[in-house]
Amino acid sequence: MMLSNRESARRSRMRKQKHLDELMDQVAQLRKENHQLGNNVNIVSQHYLNLKTENTILTAQMNELTHRLESLNEILGFLNAGNGGFGSSEGGGGGVTDQPIDCSFNPMSCSYVVNQPILASADFIQY
Repeated sequence: MMLSNRESARRSRMRKQKHLDELMDQVAQLRKENHQLGNNVNIVSQHYLNLKTENTILTAQMNELTHRLESLNEILGFLNAGNGGFGSSEGGGGGVTDQPIDCSFNPMSCSYVVNQPILASADFIQY
């Protein structure tokens, strides 16, 4: 009977040791996964910061281009409203005349140009 108890105790210690070894392996695997996830978080965070910076730059460029477009459209509005002195054969007034306008001399004085808004696109910006 004593031999049986010793054998049972030995088997129990072996099972406990095996279970402990499995838990230690699991801890090592989880630490490895945790380290990999931490690296992934750092990579994604850096990518986010890069995109945020790029977005800030693009927003500033868009605002500047919008301001330029508004200014150019305002200039075109003035040119269209009073013809800006272009095409006038007389030195006075600077207003609209009944004289035909020579578009080859001053293309901005032609109504088909003056009536067109200037549209901007980010496609023309090169880095």
